[in-house]
Amino acid sequence: MASSFLLAALLALVFSQAVASDPGPLQDFCVADKHSPVRVNGFVCKDPMVVNADDFFKAANLDKPRDTKMSKVGSNVTLINVMQIPGLNTLGISLARIDYAPLGENPPHTHPRATEILTVLEGTLYVGFVTSNPNKLFSKVLNKGDVFVFPEGLIHFQFNPVYDKPAVAIAALSSQNPGAITIANAVFGSKPPIADDVLAKAFQVEKGTIDWLQAQFWENNHN
Repeated sequence: MASSFLLAALLALVFSQAVASDPGPLQDFCVADKHSPVRVNGFVCKDPMVVNADDFFKAANLDKPRDTKMSKVGSNVTLINVMQIPGLNTLGISLARIDYAPLGENPPHTHPRATEILTVLEGTLYVGFVTSNPNKLFSKVLNKGDVFVFPEGLIHFQFNPVYDKPAVAIAALSSQNPGAITIANAVFGSKPPIADDVLAKAFQVEKGTIDWLQAQFWENNHN
């Protein structure tokens, strides 16, 4: 009886470990074939015989500042994911350069498929994330060289609190295509819009306030 219990416990442990993470790649690489008509979770592999070094390369000019003047929120996110480098397919990683104008922000958003680790290259950032209910805020002021982690799926933000100096950060994300849901855009700028009755009740405000918010232009600062 005891041996049966131990066997069951061992199997449960092995099974829990098996489902706790994605399976490892079964080959050296799987360069995305973006022209294939086959639809899978990710991209079909390109014939390895025609793969070359350019499939793993992009002249991204990430050393060059991005324009933040046209952004209402004062930031510009330059994504480097599988859509830019097909060799990232199945490798579970991507990155972004984020430029912040003085008093600019990367507004509250989530990455549904990735944890993010952010490094400040220039300037100062006030950053944070909010847990699932009961919604505790973890925040920190970062300076040049500092690093902060945003757990997968949690709402997070970055804000440049300095009025006369820009800031720059590089973020690495644990998915070839992490996705981004900007909270204000999703709630007030969805197409078609969420019924104002629903949002008025959720935010405990008058419907006129919701109508005004939904009438605004909700821009996407991710490029």
